[in-house]
Amino acid sequence: MQWSKLESVDQLGEIQQQSKDQFVLIFKHSTTCSISRTALDRFQRNWNAEAMKEVTPYYLDLLAHRDISNQIAHHFLVEHQSPQLLIIRNGQSVYDRSHFDIDFKSVKEIITKS
Repeated sequence: MQWSKLESVDQLGEIQQQSKDQFVLIFKHSTTCSISRTALDRFQRNWNAEAMKEVTPYYLDLLAHRDISNQIAHHFLVEHQSPQLLIIRNGQSVYDRSHFDIDFKSVKEIITKS
């Protein structure tokens, strides 16, 4: 799985713009949390590059960039969680899940139905 790193608040505007043409996925990960590690590992193991070829996935190291996480909550009108996965389409969060509710199958359903 090829993650694009989310390391700047300015990238949120780029993500909103990019989401007008395709789905964008944001995974907020806490590098010290075992639940976050488990959710990330499980998601990556199930990732299907062919099925998700129209999706750009972004990875946010929450501990290194808490300011970006706060802006995500504000920008996309979601409550901050960790770990958290969001799907952005047309500049808005159309799906967000946290902890063990992060599931590749559900993400795939959202993306393939649209």
